[in-house]
Amino acid sequence: MIFKKYLALILGATLFLAACGDDGGGETAEEPAEEGEESSEEGDGGSAELETNIVTIATGGSSGPYNIIATTLADGYSSEFGVNSRTETTGASAENLNLMAQESVEMAFVMSDALVQAVNGEETFTEPIENVQQVAALYPNFVQLITTEGAGIESVEDLAGKRVAVGDQNSGVEIATRSVLDAHDMSYDDISVDYLGYAEAAEAMRGGQLDAAFLTSGLPNASVMELENSVDLKIVPIEPEVVEGMEEDYFTSLEIPEDTYGNEEAVPTVAIMNALVVRSDLSEDDVYNLTRYMFENLESLENSHQAAADISIENSMDNMVIDVHPGAQRFYDEQ
Repeated sequence: MIFKKYLALILGATLFLAACGDDGGGETAEEPAEEGEESSEEGDGGSAELETNIVTIATGGSSGPYNIIATTLADGYSSEFGVNSRTETTGASAENLNLMAQESVEMAFVMSDALVQAVNGEETFTEPIENVQQVAALYPNFVQLITTEGAGIESVEDLAGKRVAVGDQNSGVEIATRSVLDAHDMSYDDISVDYLGYAEAAEAMRGGQLDAAFLTSGLPNASVMELENSVDLKIVPIEPEVVEGMEEDYFTSLEIPEDTYGNEEAVPTVAIMNALVVRSDLSEDDVYNLTRYMFENLESLENSHQAAADISIENSMDNMVIDVHPGAQRFYDEQ
């Protein structure tokens, strides 16, 4: 460096040589390799590069918790790993899993029951979806059956003959709706079906075009919160004994807490655990780093939507429903 300064004084081009020294000098050429070695030695907490350049996360409707939480996660992936990470709004679980099969997205938020049906080729899935493995079990999706005080609906059975939104066609919401109706010995033959997502269902109910709507999401749902301001909202209970007639591996009895939507008392319902899945062909190192980053940044996810408060390493390990990707498994093995 002294020698460079001496030359700079003689040649009268101090700034020029300084710039050259910074951009192409021998000392700085070695520094990135040293920094890379140091980052590797620091281990799992350090920043890492991904082999993939794109991490698209399939979510659900734009106002739902899937999309809100995944947008925060995608922004973090872009910042941390320098990749093009974004969300794709969809009809949710079933569409997301089909997008995974088509290799159109790298990751997806889905409901556990739809995920098991997909890998087994059951229900709406005509053949098994193979290129998918689980990264994490996330938080419970609450089945929220909403109506208005004047609709005369006190129970699921009262939906008979009513106009009911059941979710987007083949979505996780619709899959859960079918299960709830079946547990009450009912089917779509008993109701007038509208295939509507969260925002569309809320708007239709606001306009008097619906008697009730099923929404299955984390709490609270933004569309329901907005609807509460313009109608006399009512949450219809789904009693705990109903779970006995449903697939207990996916459904559990939980309550929508008091004052979630202005309700004076907690309302019983059923819930399904959400899952974060990834394409099986992503590398072990990439999925390890994507998993690690998510669990190291749960606070930012919770800040985006309170449903993420229920995400934890312990709950995730206890609620997996399909094979875990080796990269995610490596992360869990280190805990």
